[in-house]
Amino acid sequence: MRSLVILCLFLSFIYANTLFEPYETTLIDVTQGSATIKDSDNIVIGSSGIVIHRFDDEKNTIIARASVVEKKDGVAKVRFEVFDLLEQPALPLPGVMPEKGDKIILNFLYSRALIVAPNQVVYKEIVEHFNETTWIHPDIIGAKLAIDYRPNPDREDFKEVCKENSAGIVFFALNKKGYVVDCQSFKILKTFNSGNIAEYELPFYTRVEGIKTVFWKWNSSYITDYNRHYGNLMVP
Repeated sequence: MRSLVILCLFLSFIYANTLFEPYETTLIDVTQGSATIKDSDNIVIGSSGIVIHRFDDEKNTIIARASVVEKKDGVAKVRFEVFDLLEQPALPLPGVMPEKGDKIILNFLYSRALIVAPNQVVYKEIVEHFNETTWIHPDIIGAKLAIDYRPNPDREDFKEVCKENSAGIVFFALNKKGYVVDCQSFKILKTFNSGNIAEYELPFYTRVEGIKTVFWKWNSSYITDYNRHYGNLMVP
């Protein structure tokens, strides 16, 4: 319990109550598959967003996803990807390429987050401190894992839950560190120092019981090391 108190005391000294602020600007120079934008303190390498193309005064649409790959000399470089968060099988992709002057919104959906915490104490401390973030309750993830017989969630499991719940980031609370990663790239965006964690619930804190494995699913197994398992999912 003493180590959990250390984590609580650490978080009490973080003044910001939100993890990310959205950043909106326009594309400057566009080349094949990438573009540059004006840099900002709100831009983090690995963060993602959307590109919006305006057809006229009344019509505009999301045409691409963008990820920040570089920051240098007052500009940031973004790489374009297919945006499939709101994918509808009955509707075609826009088929419009990003161009100079298109709007870009970074840290898109970063106000909604999944959380992986080792126990209820740590979970409550994080969600109560970052109270401007909308947290997707871990029971939602737990229910999906129970149905899928997945007591060892991987990146694809979290990506699917992010997509279904319009979340942009995942917060992983590990021993001595807290990590915030992008839902799609799993790139580490922010880290927080914390104390030692003495108590773990596997696969993470959730009120859903009975997340079991089955012999006919080769990738279904129990987690033996909480910190190693989730640490291996993240991209430095």
